[in-house]
Amino acid sequence: MNAPTGHFIRHYIEMVVAMLLGMAVLGTPAMLALGAAGVSSAELHADAPALMLLGMGITMTLPMVAWMRYRGHGWGPSNEMAASMLIPTAGVIALLGAGLVTDIGTLLAIEHVVMLPAMLIAMLLRRDEYSGHMHGHGPAKQTLAA
Repeated sequence: MNAPTGHFIRHYIEMVVAMLLGMAVLGTPAMLALGAAGVSSAELHADAPALMLLGMGITMTLPMVAWMRYRGHGWGPSNEMAASMLIPTAGVIALLGAGLVTDIGTLLAIEHVVMLPAMLIAMLLRRDEYSGHMHGHGPAKQTLAA
């Protein structure tokens, strides 16, 4: 395998890992906070499934964007990767709102499954960015306007 292909594959794997870690690292405290407020996850699923789906999308998106910024990617690609996560989230919320799919387990499965090819599409649209040619190595540099 050549180096650009390896960089591309590594980035995709890093995004999936960040997504999974986000669910655990951010999702667990969020559920504990809800529990402390007297709201169970079962109640959230039953009474506010759209909010639960949105929360899931956000807890997966934030660490992905943070990791991309740390790895030297600019805001453009980072925002596109965020969109690859939040568009499927909006899609499942729309399915729920329209009454086309109401089972929360099915909606979560759709949300997660669609995110994977959506991330790949975002990466393919900027193949050079994710093959190691265009982004920096290490933390993104912040610049201040004069």
